[in-house]
Amino acid sequence: MLAIDAAALDRAIDTRALIEALRQAFRREVEAPLRHHHTMPTEAGDATLLIMPAWEREQAIGIKLVSLMPGNPARDLPFIVGSYLLLDGVTGVPRAIMDGPTLTNRRTAAASALAADYLARPDASRMVMVGAGALAPHFIRAHAAVRPLSDIAIWARRPEQAADLAKTLAAEGMPVRAAIDLEAAVRAADLVSCATQSREPIVRGAWLQPGAHLDLAGAYLPGMRESDDEAVRRARIFVDTRAGALAEAGDLLQPLRAGVIGEEAILADLHDLTRGTAPGRGSPDEITLFKSVGTALEDLAAARLAVETLEGQGA
Repeated sequence: MLAIDAAALDRAIDTRALIEALRQAFRREVEAPLRHHHTMPTEAGDATLLIMPAWEREQAIGIKLVSLMPGNPARDLPFIVGSYLLLDGVTGVPRAIMDGPTLTNRRTAAASALAADYLARPDASRMVMVGAGALAPHFIRAHAAVRPLSDIAIWARRPEQAADLAKTLAAEGMPVRAAIDLEAAVRAADLVSCATQSREPIVRGAWLQPGAHLDLAGAYLPGMRESDDEAVRRARIFVDTRAGALAEAGDLLQPLRAGVIGEEAILADLHDLTRGTAPGRGSPDEITLFKSVGTALEDLAAARLAVETLEGQGA
C-alpha cells in the first residue's frame, strides 16, 4: 500500500489533468452519498468530523476522514486535518493512504475551475481572489489553467497575508498583486473567486459587472455566507451537486429560506454541465454564480489520478 504525504501528493497531481479527471468522473456513474457531518464539543469550541465515502462499481472505493479542530491553531497545528484511504473496487484491499487536506485543496480548486470552464466568459482575464488561506493559491493556479488570466488581485482581511501570497505567486511568474479595495477589485473583475470561512456576506451583488462569474467555495455550512441576496438575484445559479448545495450551502439556503429565490433558480450542477444535459453560460453579459460545498466524487477522482500517476512512475 502506498503512503503518500502532502508534498508527494501535490507533485503527483497535475492541475489540468485533475480538471479533466473531474470532468470524466462527473460524467460517469460514481456513487457519492451526502457526507456524514458530526459536531464534537471541545474546550476551544465545536469541532467537526466529516466522513466522505464514494465508490465506482468494481473500479475504486474511497473514504475521506476530516476533522476541523478549533483548538489546533493555538497548538501550532492546522485547523483542518485528515486522511484519505483508497481501496480496490473489486477486493476492498487498501491501495493507498494519503494526506487529506492536500487532496481536498487540489480537488476543490479543480472543481471550481471545471465549473468556470462552462460558466466564465472564454475571454475572462481579470480575477480577484477573496481570501488568502490554504485554498487560495490552488484556486488561482486552477483558474489560470482554464482562462487567459492577465491580472489577478488577492484580497484578504489581513492585507499582509494577501501581500505574502501575491509575492509567492509572482515568483512563479503569475500576474498577481495584492488588493486593498475589495469593491474596486470586484467591479473590475471577470472572475471573482471566494474561499473563506465567512459568516457574513463579503461580496455584494451590486459590485458584479455584466459578464462576471462568481465562484463561491468557502462558507461550507448553512450558517456561513460569502455573497449577499443581490448576488443570487442577479446571477444564473449553478452548483457542484444539488443534494450537497440544498443541505449545506448557506449562500443559497439563506436566500431560499427567506424567499429571495426558489429552488428552480438552481439551474444545473456539474453532472448536468459535464454531460451536456444543461447549458452553461448563455450570453457574454449574464452573471453566473457557482456554489460548491464539495463531494466525495471529487476526492475519489483526485486520489485515483494521484495513485495512477505514482504507480506509472514506479512508486
